[in-house]
Amino acid sequence: MTIFDGSNFSEWYERVQFSLGVLDLDLALISDKPPEATDDSTPEQVEQTKAWSKSNRLSLMFMRMTIANNIKTSLPQTEFASEFLKSVEERFKRADKSLAGTLMAELTTMKYDGQKGIQQHILNMTENAAKLKALGMGMDESFLVQFVLNSLPSQFAPFKIHYNTNSDQWNLNELTSKCIQEEVRLRQEGHNHALAVTHGVTKKKGKFKKGKNFPPKKSGPGEGSQSHDGKFTVSCYFCGKKGHVKKDCIKRKAWFEKRGINLSFVCYESNLAEVPSNTWWIDSGATTHVTNLMQGFLTTRKPKESEKFLYMGNRLKVEVVAVVPIAYY
Repeated sequence: MTIFDGSNFSEWYERVQFSLGVLDLDLALISDKPPEATDDSTPEQVEQTKAWSKSNRLSLMFMRMTIANNIKTSLPQTEFASEFLKSVEERFKRADKSLAGTLMAELTTMKYDGQKGIQQHILNMTENAAKLKALGMGMDESFLVQFVLNSLPSQFAPFKIHYNTNSDQWNLNELTSKCIQEEVRLRQEGHNHALAVTHGVTKKKGKFKKGKNFPPKKSGPGEGSQSHDGKFTVSCYFCGKKGHVKKDCIKRKAWFEKRGINLSFVCYESNLAEVPSNTWWIDSGATTHVTNLMQGFLTTRKPKESEKFLYMGNRLKVEVVAVVPIAYY
């Protein structure tokens, strides 16, 4: 059962009425108190009085049990369940006005980001519309259909043009079905994505003391060094020997093979889910897959859990700020 916390009166009120109705305890809420039974009362009147008293007592206990303690202590004490419910309604129904404004703002600004399916996105918008209707701000189905269309990203532009040029009016079920078909079509065609990343550059400040001379740093393993005859020789960053670089190091290749790590790099299309890690893939020809600028993009979305970081060849990673869908025509 939903606990009333002061901001969910409409939901709590609906659930209280439903629960008491199912339990057949709502008699005290839908009818006035019958006269007290006397010696002249008929058996039917006596039973009706007992039933109403039981309904009133249990309904009052049920409503108090489903209200938060900090609110329960501030409510007036009453003997009748209908009066108690009315006092709660008069005090807290005004709080639903601010909730209605919040729901309306969410409904008009919701955008489909692609993280969840289009069907779930439409269900979320429908749920907000249903909550607004419960608050007395119902809207026509055609308005909700237009809100859903406005929330779709630029990939659905041909789909929206088709709707605007079509003379038929779609209801919400038809729109949901057609949006699912359009989403499947877009996935099958495949859209490349550009990841916008940022990398903070930290400046290291050195502390120097006046009057001290430091000897020049000696070349260690993995660094280039200059021989006595003036010729520059390369050194391996892996084994420290001179004459070759790290990518050509035999010991490094043997170390990778021993650990079971393939040396082949993978270049794959963004619309492919999985590719073998020991194969080469031809790229689509795009000049830039990653950008550090957000200018010029009409729509962006937050990266998914698997897209939060971009890993480099040297095992460093940078944070992905946004994902921008790009369609090639």
